[in-house]
Amino acid sequence: MGRMVLSVLVILLLSVLYEAVKMGKAVLLQRALLALPRSLSQEALTQPQEGDSGDSSPAQGRWFWFHVAQTLFHVLQVVLGYMVMLAVMSYNAWIFLGAIAGSTLGYFMVYPLLGRS
Repeated sequence: MGRMVLSVLVILLLSVLYEAVKMGKAVLLQRALLALPRSLSQEALTQPQEGDSGDSSPAQGRWFWFHVAQTLFHVLQVVLGYMVMLAVMSYNAWIFLGAIAGSTLGYFMVYPLLGRS
């Protein structure tokens, strides 16, 4: 019985963490878009301009590091999502309810933070 309770709590916490990472990725995207100058287009980020010596501008550097961070957040989100999915595929009702409760609790706790950034 104690192991089942521990398993449900671990899945609940993994689900909360999944929601937090998902929301963190959205916040990071907002910050990345705000870090770019409005006049800078996607084309300017990927192609050097005429007379450009290949040096990257500070905006390109910030964009690159935001992109790296967002990629790492995405990998973490995928790993957590598959871990929760594998646990749910055990076809245990308590594990399933732990995943649902964790996802609900995580979204409830983290969603208000999206508007603050």
